[in-house]
This record gives sequence, C-alpha cells and structure tokens, in this order.
Amino acid sequence: MKKRYLEAARITKTVGLKGEMRAQVLCDSCEMLTDFDLYMGKEHKPVKVISAYPIANDMCKMKIEGTDTVEKAQPLVGSVLYLDREEAELPDDTWFIADILGLPVYDADTKELYGEVKEIMQNGPTDVYLLRGKDGRELMFPAIPEVLISVDPDNERIEIRPLKGLFDNEEEIRQ
Repeated sequence: MKKRYLEAARITKTVGLKGEMRAQVLCDSCEMLTDFDLYMGKEHKPVKVISAYPIANDMCKMKIEGTDTVEKAQPLVGSVLYLDREEAELPDDTWFIADILGLPVYDADTKELYGEVKEIMQNGPTDVYLLRGKDGRELMFPAIPEVLISVDPDNERIEIRPLKGLFDNEEEIRQ
C-alpha cells in the first residue's frame, strides 16, 4: 500500500538568529517546499514554508511561517516535513521515489529477477538506480529509455534491458 504522506525534507539545524533552518531535501528541489502544503512530524501538523533556496547538493536554507527567532526554530531541528500524495499531481511517466524503492527489477526479455531497488541517485542528468541482488551484490543502471523499459509501482514491477557490458558477469547476477 502506498503511503499517503511522503518525506519532503528533514530539518538539520538552525541558521542565524531569525528562525531560518537548514534542511536536507528529500524531494526533487528546494522550490517544491514552497509549492505545496507541507505537514510536520508524525502527527502531520500543517506548516507553511515561506522561503527555501539551495545551499548545497541536497541541502536548502528555509524559513517556516511563524518561526521568526532561533528559539522558535530550535525545537524543530530533527523534524521531518511531509507532502500529502493526494495534493500532488505527477506528469505521466513519473513516480514518487518512495513508490519505487523496494520494487523488484526484472529482465524485460527473459523475465529473470535482477534484484530490488535500494536507492535512486539523482546527482546528474539522469537518475541512477541502485539494486541489491539476493546474493547482496550491488548493481547500478541509468534510467534512460534504452535501459529502463517499464516502471509499474501498482503491479510492483520494473523491467530493464541492460546494455551490453552494463553488468559484469551478468549470468551470475541474475537471481
């Protein structure tokens, strides 16, 4: 079952005296934090991020409405901000990362199992999926149309067609 609330950011520390905070971004961008209604903590208390801008690869500096002093910001350190799935519309052929993690990955032609998705790295022009096979070995593949054939979170299945040489000892890796 898909989670209704998805992690969007994690507050890591306060910045300065005016209530600004540093947060690890767990969604596509800092800007997304200001585009949606967000919810804090497991009780999903509504909060409004009034500004957010990138300061490092996956970090942003942000300000939450009503948090205008370091004393008000300090208790929020360690809190997670969530996005309500029902309030977000995704373009076709895009998915929430939370829905892809853990999905089994099969060969599109032979239907053999490679492993399951453990991580999706978003550091370059295309995402890179990290798999872990039953034997514990790690495999990676780029999310390019030539390799990533289909993603179907509803049926819990991903199919790929690895390019020649993408996986070393390909026959040994398949489970």
